[in-house]
Amino acid sequence: MSSKNVKIAQPYAEAFLELFNKGSLDTVIADLNSISSALSGSIELKTLLSNPLVNSQTKKNIIKSVFSEKTDSKTIKFLSVLCDRGRISYLDAILGKALELAYKAASIETVKVTSAIAFTASQQDALISKLKNMTGAEQIRLEINVNPNLIGGFIIQVGSKIIDTSIQGQLRELSSYLGASVL
Repeated sequence: MSSKNVKIAQPYAEAFLELFNKGSLDTVIADLNSISSALSGSIELKTLLSNPLVNSQTKKNIIKSVFSEKTDSKTIKFLSVLCDRGRISYLDAILGKALELAYKAASIETVKVTSAIAFTASQQDALISKLKNMTGAEQIRLEINVNPNLIGGFIIQVGSKIIDTSIQGQLRELSSYLGASVL
């Protein structure tokens, strides 16, 4: 996300979260995830909302027709305000920042996991349990990506901390060590 997008997204994300009480963070997170998945699943919708030639009333009508049944009325009103102010084209950045703030407020830690193979449900549960102890977070949200190039093992990223237990990482470390000793 560019610095301009962050500067625009931050105040809108904060304003969005202020619309809801702290007790309704589940609603906020569900709405944000629903809108985010709809945008990522429809390039046409994303393109239409960011098109400056489409007037704001048309964009608001589209938002109401697409999201009114799935999201809270406050969320629809907020999206309408973004249309009126010409900021709907920054919706991806605003959603990302709002989700980040909502997860933080709900004490949900997002952990990125890259694995050579897909985890089973029991492996995910065991990993979540270990990560809860490690981070002190009440809930853990896993973002799992499968990368067969890792050969085996996995890489965990919690915030800025990276734990690399992959065979590829171990081989990289070994080659670095051997390369340094050869000199």
